[in-house]
Amino acid sequence: MSEQRTALVTGANRGIGFEVCRQLAGKGLRVILTARDGAKADAAAATLGAAGDVIAATLDVSDERSVRGLASDLSRRRLHVDVLVNNAAVLVGESTGVLETAVDDLRATFATNLFGVVSVCQAFVPGMIARGYGRVVNVSSQAGQLQSMGTYAPAYSISKAALNAFTRQLAAATRGRHVLVNSADPGWVRTAMGGPSAPRSVQQGADTLVWLATLPAKGPTGGFFSDRKSIDW
Repeated sequence: MSEQRTALVTGANRGIGFEVCRQLAGKGLRVILTARDGAKADAAAATLGAAGDVIAATLDVSDERSVRGLASDLSRRRLHVDVLVNNAAVLVGESTGVLETAVDDLRATFATNLFGVVSVCQAFVPGMIARGYGRVVNVSSQAGQLQSMGTYAPAYSISKAALNAFTRQLAAATRGRHVLVNSADPGWVRTAMGGPSAPRSVQQGADTLVWLATLPAKGPTGGFFSDRKSIDW
């Protein structure tokens, strides 16, 4: 019997993150469902109880003490993270132009959308390298695609472009070490962030993320994907 893999999903108490947890648990992975609010994480994990092995945990990716605390707690419990889905993100100043965007909004956005991802990866990817297995999925957006970028939500768009750059850096740093690192655009999804008018369901949004999280050994690394297909940066 193969070893059960453990996946950690950030920002997972609702929306795409919650659906990723559901699908990964359904595939037999142990899932650590995290949220900034521990009570919300507990409630979401309880909802998924029938889906498989789901554990709730409190994690604020923008707080390094929170990241270190979770890493220490999982280490004490001998839970090794094999799969990391960096889903937590914030969207502020959606309709504000780049010249009017407050620097504080940029800082707050980058704290979660980029620096939080870097912090979580620094906490868990070294263990993946040491154990010879890892999958990292950075949830990006078409808004961060340089080829098509316009004026939409400057802080969010710029942070996602920076996240894609981090994906390339991390993929290069882990190449040949059995750790696959990719970015994914889930599309415009009906969530609290995407709104009720979005054309895609959470199931559709989560599909490519789950696919990347469960890639075989010879799967791609350092790519940007939408609907399981490579797209331009």
